[in-house]
Amino acid sequence: MIPALMPNYKRADLAFEQGEGVWLTATNGRRYLDFGAGIAVTSLGHAHPKLVKTIAEQAAKVMHVSNLYRVPQAEALAELLVQNTFADSVLFCNSGAEANEGMVKMIRRAQFENGHPERTSILCFDGAFHGRTLAMISATGNPAYQKGFGPVVEGFDHAPFNNTNTLREAITPHTAGIIVEPVQGESGIKPATREFMEGLRAVCDEYGLYLGFDEVQTGVGRTGKLFAHEWYGIRPDVISVAKGIGGGFPLGAVLATEELARHLTPGSHGTTFGGNPLACAAGVTVLEEILSPGFLEHVRTAGDAFGKMLEDVVSRSEGVFDNVRGLGLMRGLHCVPPVGDVMQAVLDQGLLTVSAGDNVLRLVPPLVVTEAECREACERLVKAALSLKASAAQEKAS
Repeated sequence: MIPALMPNYKRADLAFEQGEGVWLTATNGRRYLDFGAGIAVTSLGHAHPKLVKTIAEQAAKVMHVSNLYRVPQAEALAELLVQNTFADSVLFCNSGAEANEGMVKMIRRAQFENGHPERTSILCFDGAFHGRTLAMISATGNPAYQKGFGPVVEGFDHAPFNNTNTLREAITPHTAGIIVEPVQGESGIKPATREFMEGLRAVCDEYGLYLGFDEVQTGVGRTGKLFAHEWYGIRPDVISVAKGIGGGFPLGAVLATEELARHLTPGSHGTTFGGNPLACAAGVTVLEEILSPGFLEHVRTAGDAFGKMLEDVVSRSEGVFDNVRGLGLMRGLHCVPPVGDVMQAVLDQGLLTVSAGDNVLRLVPPLVVTEAECREACERLVKAALSLKASAAQEKAS
């Protein structure tokens, strides 16, 4: 018999009933150190007092009204984002895939309104991950995500990531814009090079294209800047945001310059739940915390220290790990054994992680994590690696 929950997830036999900070307590009473954060979502950790208070108070007032009316909470969050980013205007939605869909529609619409209806194609990059909708699995370009879902959606081209030599030849008369992750997360924590990012901006300026960054995983402080593109000094035309912006409450956004945003006129795009009072009240609290004095500095300091600790983990792992990747608190350990085996060994040590492509173990703790907690996680990683090696040796001997 099929379970009541559809079997599209390979779930560990583990359920959690309570969390605090970077710790989760399972229904069996065991505590786990959470370095997965719901896949880079719980930016303020679990049960953050201010976020809990905000959500409870807003839920007791009004959770949802239609976008047919003003939503003061959405206006406040949009103002905060505009004041602290490149953007002139913000569109709210519910998830990363929806934000990426909105970004693509905005780019195409702007080209259409500017007299270029033929410009409908979006250039994406090998190794990308942009979501699971029909359009976004086409943007992602990974056959594993496309299998069995029929023809891919037209209008998405792909070029090699971090390769400036192939950029210009990938541009066609139909190209409307470029979308890229500053750090590819799903495919193995692969940061873009400065040369590549600068090349993207130069090509867009040269050909009249729009540059969009998928900051769903890299944004909202994850790398030590509010958004990862700030490390490169590159100004985008539009970015997609989700995951950490709601601190665990579903929320997504598209941030854009006026050049693009002005073309989304009434009736051109919409979403029932996007920008509702409860989601945006949560978003305001999260963003105020992340923008508070010292918060991003803490992420940078903890992230740098964590990176150095992970180098030490590699050296002590007896060959289970061979390199460290990433920025800030978005890190990856490349595994020599299958990452699934490593992930289970790590779980046995009471540490929650996430797998990524290229046989990488992804480490994306809440942004409030301390250096002491990072050190504890690293000790558990070493114990897991040595346990895995011992089991392999015992198996070989028998």
